[in-house]
Amino acid sequence: MTQSEIEKQSSTLDRRSFLSSSVTKGLAVGAIGTSGSLWRSLASAADGKTPKRVLLRSSWQTVNIGDIAHTPGVLSILREHLPDVEVTLWPSNVDNGVEALLRKEFPKLKIAKPRSEELKRAFRECDFLLHGSGASIVAERDLVRWREETGKPYGIYGITFPMKKSSATTARNEEAMARSVEVLSQARFVFFRDSKSLELAKSLGASAPVMEFGPDGAFACDLRDEPAADRFLEENQLEPQKFLCCIPRLRYTPYWTIKPNVKFDPVKHARNEAMKEHDHAQLREAIVRVVRETDHKVLVCPEDRTQMAVGKEMLIDRLPKDVLPRVVWRPNYWLTGEAVSVYTKSAGLFGNEMHSPIMCIGHGIPAIVCRFEEQTSKGYMWEDIGLGDWLFDLDSETDRNRIVPTVLQMANNLDAAKAKANKARQFVEKRQRETMAVLRKELASVS
Repeated sequence: MTQSEIEKQSSTLDRRSFLSSSVTKGLAVGAIGTSGSLWRSLASAADGKTPKRVLLRSSWQTVNIGDIAHTPGVLSILREHLPDVEVTLWPSNVDNGVEALLRKEFPKLKIAKPRSEELKRAFRECDFLLHGSGASIVAERDLVRWREETGKPYGIYGITFPMKKSSATTARNEEAMARSVEVLSQARFVFFRDSKSLELAKSLGASAPVMEFGPDGAFACDLRDEPAADRFLEENQLEPQKFLCCIPRLRYTPYWTIKPNVKFDPVKHARNEAMKEHDHAQLREAIVRVVRETDHKVLVCPEDRTQMAVGKEMLIDRLPKDVLPRVVWRPNYWLTGEAVSVYTKSAGLFGNEMHSPIMCIGHGIPAIVCRFEEQTSKGYMWEDIGLGDWLFDLDSETDRNRIVPTVLQMANNLDAAKAKANKARQFVEKRQRETMAVLRKELASVS
């Protein structure tokens, strides 16, 4: 062997030795790191194992910041508790700028839209399908399709299971309910976002191996748009911690005003018209009392695209003139990041919606919820997380009479209100850890 060949071989051996040493050191560093994620990633690469892959079925629509929040919430929980899992999102809709928000916050996220090649690949490669939070088993047919086409397991995360209310098609409703119970029973786990849904599912015979309370994924939504929020606050002279947010809502969302494919519903419209004063009178009185009796302002803001008009008609236009200078009306819709950034700068929130309060509590911001009979049982999650005295039934005169005093108490004793909100947040986060432990176990059992 020539001297040149000897030197070349020596150089190659040195490089191999260096690389081996570097990997060993890297594994050691990862093993003692706080998160351990480096260790797990390197160990996985070293033993040649393919990371587990989850297909998240979520993102139902984008006209409501709460529906938007479900997806980043669940993605955040997965990122925190199962950092080595690869996630592909199977959305119904990510338009109106939502796809860009998700890709920015979750750069490794794969998105497999309906009827795409990416979705076909996800069906082949993903190990587990996770149905995200929603008002029901929103993608029930897709769970059946997944089971029939792949034979792989699925789980359901943070849903309401609503009883069918129509009596006109009882037989059809019973048949549909039976199918839903079967889909629940075929799941590896089902986490219900309110205990009444859990009780209903059990009473109907649903029998998944794990059926428990599991918080709505939106509690973990942490999308932010601080620049937009700061601009909005400055333009409207709203000081951090010196304003409350108020959200109006009609009994039925008038989707026919914002979705061209939704027909006008005269029955729902009539119910909205009949109840809108009843459902907003206490909110309006709370605004008046907050402005006159505290140093807080009030921001009237929307959760969906229909509520700017509702807030203008039912709140702003009916306030006394002396109150109006300290009330701000947001005339345009916003995306979840800006809304969360505003909520976290507020002193608290009250109103007739659900998911803005959820996002508030997820960040330790006090939030009062008003509900009515037309809604599903989701509002009762406030009782499940220890906030039952911040939940009001607008169809109960006793409850309605307690709304204004409770809002004033929240505004006047912010430290106590925040402590209460944080206690609820801690309980939610505990359940998030426990639910992810269940998913981790299921993924570990997948060959």
